[in-house]
Amino acid sequence: MGTIYEFYFNKCKIVEHYNYTKDKLEKDKDPSLSATSIIIIVLCCFIILENLLVLVSVWRNKKFHSAMYIFIGNLAFSDLLAGSAFIANIVLSGPATFRLTPVQWFVREGTAFATLAASVFSLLAIAIERHVAITKMKVYSSDKNCRMLLLIGACWVISTTIGGLPILGWNCMADLDKCSTVLPLYSKHYIVFVVTIFTAILFSIVILYVRIYRIVRSSHAEIAGSQTISLLRTVTIVLGAFIICWLPAFTILLIDASCARKSCTILYQSKYFFAFATLNSAINPLIYTLRSKDMRKEFLRVLCCWGMMGQGKPAERCMIPLRSSSSLERYTQKDLPTSPFMKEHSTFV
Repeated sequence: MGTIYEFYFNKCKIVEHYNYTKDKLEKDKDPSLSATSIIIIVLCCFIILENLLVLVSVWRNKKFHSAMYIFIGNLAFSDLLAGSAFIANIVLSGPATFRLTPVQWFVREGTAFATLAASVFSLLAIAIERHVAITKMKVYSSDKNCRMLLLIGACWVISTTIGGLPILGWNCMADLDKCSTVLPLYSKHYIVFVVTIFTAILFSIVILYVRIYRIVRSSHAEIAGSQTISLLRTVTIVLGAFIICWLPAFTILLIDASCARKSCTILYQSKYFFAFATLNSAINPLIYTLRSKDMRKEFLRVLCCWGMMGQGKPAERCMIPLRSSSSLERYTQKDLPTSPFMKEHSTFV
């Protein structure tokens, strides 16, 4: 009897918080998905397939087992999980929200926050790795794997911690006045904290890439031609996509933190801002992989394999991991670029 009472008490807590922060509830709304929700789910499915293609390509070709491509794979994995988490968030929103317990609600939102944070931290990890590679100016040594594991591990530990803070106690369950409108069980202070962290990451990425560009221009005059232009283009696209996709979501969260209860009606349309932010998970693979000739070739191979399997044709040999997809391995060691910058960026166009 106590368990049943606790279950209904927890459900009433969610209703209480939503009723306090929103003008009207969707409790009795038609539980079927709206056209907008279906479009968002289709987009998330595309994100999942797109990033799965990246992961399979990195796994198949041993040439892509270098540090930069491993980080790209980590970014793709986080974006894939972000797409999956957003699908679960859409399906469990609306009337389904009021069938959740607070713990389930925190898991629903925390998973989405953690995966999106992992995607952002992966971008930062790539910037850090590129900066270390070009400033050391030597072929990767045994410390590469340690540094790579530390960066990837830190990415997921920090992201999981950020997503799990509300369920660990940083919420507004005991104080309705501190509740967010967009996320009624989250504290406004937590919302400000998350926005501050993401903004700091953005500035960190900008600073790192500016330093990389200056080093390339000043210390590597011999490669400061087409490769410098290519790097600058990639950096501009990455930062531009990040700002364009995340700025509306950051803005809506800051409005949420500063608005009085039920005074900002735009907050009730927040799902569209977060859906737009999710586009970053679709754009990242295009930026970091489609600019690579070798990656494009590998994509075509994987897609051909999937097509063969879809037609019932044998594709065992097609899916065997490759040692290399280019002729680079036929060169002797003395013919390979000695600069880690040249080694890792020579395949980008």
